[in-house]
Amino acid sequence: MSTRPTLASVAARAGVSPSTASLAFSGSPRVTPGTRERVLTAAAELGYAGPDPLAASLRRGRSGVIGAFVGERLLYAFRDPVAVQLLDGITGVLGSHGVGLLLLAGDAGRPSTEQIGRIPLDAAIFATCGLEDDPALDRLRARGVPLVVVEGPALEGVVLIDIDDRRGTRDLARHLHELGHRRVEILSMPLRLDGRCGPVDAARRARAHYRDVRHRLEGVEDVFGPVPAFETASNAVDEGAAAARVLLDVPAHRRPTAVIAQSDVLAAGVLQAAKELGLRVPEDVSVAGFDGADLPWLGATRLTTVVQPTDEKGRAAAEAAMELVEGRRPPDLTLPVSLRIGTTSGPPPA
Repeated sequence: MSTRPTLASVAARAGVSPSTASLAFSGSPRVTPGTRERVLTAAAELGYAGPDPLAASLRRGRSGVIGAFVGERLLYAFRDPVAVQLLDGITGVLGSHGVGLLLLAGDAGRPSTEQIGRIPLDAAIFATCGLEDDPALDRLRARGVPLVVVEGPALEGVVLIDIDDRRGTRDLARHLHELGHRRVEILSMPLRLDGRCGPVDAARRARAHYRDVRHRLEGVEDVFGPVPAFETASNAVDEGAAAARVLLDVPAHRRPTAVIAQSDVLAAGVLQAAKELGLRVPEDVSVAGFDGADLPWLGATRLTTVVQPTDEKGRAAAEAAMELVEGRRPPDLTLPVSLRIGTTSGPPPA
């Protein structure tokens, strides 16, 4: 009667101890290549697939999984080039550590707070959804799960990987101001994930729980003072285009001479709407964004924008998460941004 092969039987066949065989399967550098090859050959001959990952995780006290929370639906993460680049930076680091990534949505598609409280995570990264009153954040903190947040919220005991949103937007606004613009409008990313779009009034502004959105509003106001803002329901090209039609399809004396979008994706929507309305960019209206995203569909058009190191930001978040898993507390980090002047900004129309 045949028996199921075990780690002990593989070790015996390879002529090593069970602990050495276990280290060989885990890829430990403490095992020589020759010994690892003997163990893997013995396993193949016996039909042994490897140690039970659940049992191994229980012994280590780790799941081998890092959670990454993204804003809105998961579909958003794969449509937004900045989110894709950020996640690519995260997975590149985690993969080198042999750690898996679990993506979790930021809206109704996300598991319940109770379910999140039960998911075995070694750490969690709030990658593109820094909502300051997110119940998932509170639940994971209560569980003692190590946390890294990207661009906020800024919380005691939580590692923050940041960029200088306010300074970057201030530099962009100053560029437009120096060109002569005075009638500008902000096209804002969502202040909350509740599907609302339209002009931002004081009451709505008070509910702006995304730190990056708030800082990008403040950067424009540092230069121009109070500026009208129009909120989009999501960070998407079609949302940017729909909002821009409202802003631009008005008599010339009421039309903003410059639209400052809080992302390059929204700015791409503004360019689309301007073209549909027969407006020239930048002769009739200047358009600026934020991110420095790769938008190949713009062709020869080079967007004036603030460039952020998205891949580096993702890698830094993942490295911080791995430091926390190892029991070390890395410092907060603020990465630099830079203004890139393109072909979409110029003097206001006479």
